[in-house]
Amino acid sequence: MPRRFAVVLLALAAWTSLAIPDANAASTIQLGRIQYNAPGTDTTANTSVNGEYVVVKNLGTRSVSLTGWTLRDAQNHIYKFGTFSLGAGKAVVVHTGKGTNSSTLRYWGLGWHVWNNTGDTAYLRNAAGVLADKCAWTSNGSGYKYC
Repeated sequence: MPRRFAVVLLALAAWTSLAIPDANAASTIQLGRIQYNAPGTDTTANTSVNGEYVVVKNLGTRSVSLTGWTLRDAQNHIYKFGTFSLGAGKAVVVHTGKGTNSSTLRYWGLGWHVWNNTGDTAYLRNAAGVLADKCAWTSNGSGYKYC
């Protein structure tokens, strides 16, 4: 009987390790380019505000629902994805300003700049609030950062 019990425990341990994802595994949803300094002079005009954007990319081999995911800065300005799925190998650009959402473009809907030119951090969290990726920068003169 003890041998049979050990076999059952080994089988259960193997199944559990396959069924539960590693909490330390990197997310397939990652931050890409962050354009934190809009081209030209910063104004509250929608064109200027939309010059700021964050690219979110899916490095995986399957579509992922981003519904309820959040993108935020260090001052806790929060963009929350509505009903949206990001296809495998695809990317979506989240502009700070206003516009019409599509499969490749999303709009935060703000009338001011969010990302600080002198330094900031972008945080991407899944719908459960778990950090999927983050990217920080200091002013380096380029106005953008590849994460």
